[in-house]
Amino acid sequence: MKIKKINTILCCALLSVVPFASTAQKKGASHAAAHKQLLANAASSKDKIKLIEQNTFIDLLDNDLEPELDIYTEGWNSKSVNPFNEKDVPESQVIDVTGYRMPHNGPLTSPYGYRQRFRRMHKGVDIGIKMNDTIYAAFDGKVRLTAYEGRGYGNYVIVRHPNGLETVYGHLNKHLVKPDQVVRAGDPIGLGGSTGRSTGPHLHFETRFMGYAINPSAIFDFANHTTHTDQYTFSKTTYTKARNFAPSKSKRELAADDVNTYKSGNSHIASYTVKKGDTINKIARAHGMSATSLRKLNGLENTDAIKIGQELKLR
Repeated sequence: MKIKKINTILCCALLSVVPFASTAQKKGASHAAAHKQLLANAASSKDKIKLIEQNTFIDLLDNDLEPELDIYTEGWNSKSVNPFNEKDVPESQVIDVTGYRMPHNGPLTSPYGYRQRFRRMHKGVDIGIKMNDTIYAAFDGKVRLTAYEGRGYGNYVIVRHPNGLETVYGHLNKHLVKPDQVVRAGDPIGLGGSTGRSTGPHLHFETRFMGYAINPSAIFDFANHTTHTDQYTFSKTTYTKARNFAPSKSKRELAADDVNTYKSGNSHIASYTVKKGDTINKIARAHGMSATSLRKLNGLENTDAIKIGQELKLR
């Protein structure tokens, strides 16, 4: 009798559990479906955010900043200062250096070139600054790398530009930009400092073309805070020299430049009288300066024309 009662109780208990289990399964299935929907919505939101970010980046590039298709591909994810392959570097290349901004207007404290004391090449120039002075992007471009190197650059930023150059800014106290960030010429990219292999506050500034460390003084006139000319012609045989090899010059003129310093640096001519056939660009190139500098020196706007007999200041 007792056994029958126990069996009856067990049967009742099992019958009560079955509907509970069925209900729990239904609730679990419903919860799983809801969870999947939430994940789907989250993924959709992320896709929309990515699309917005992509469109914003494209909008930023549209205004004369969009580079060649491959400008931000080769070696873009490399952590190396020089991510390029030697076999791909052309013998020469004309580079547009208009639309510039001096990274800092401090004095040049150490030039480019071999340092006998340290027995190594100094692949950039050093510019005198005060601690935490703002450092600016030299051209429009996109930040490729921000990093720290204790035995060299310290905190540094590398920006790749649509004109084919990369600029390097070393010994920074602080980065103000992040990798893949689009910048304009003159945008703040860091605060100057003395990090890494440095004996005091200064900016180490490099100009590179496909890994070749060009002498920055071949492009920039640091004393007058301008560029020497509107174009710089990179050449594997002349990139270390502190002067500009204008593409319009003859071989004879290039040979003379290889011996002499910039005309703007050794000329005593203070003015020039405009002749028939002269243009601002032609006069500027002939006297080792940029058209922008020549216009500024004479108070001329981009739309102003020059006349035969007009006297232009050269310094």
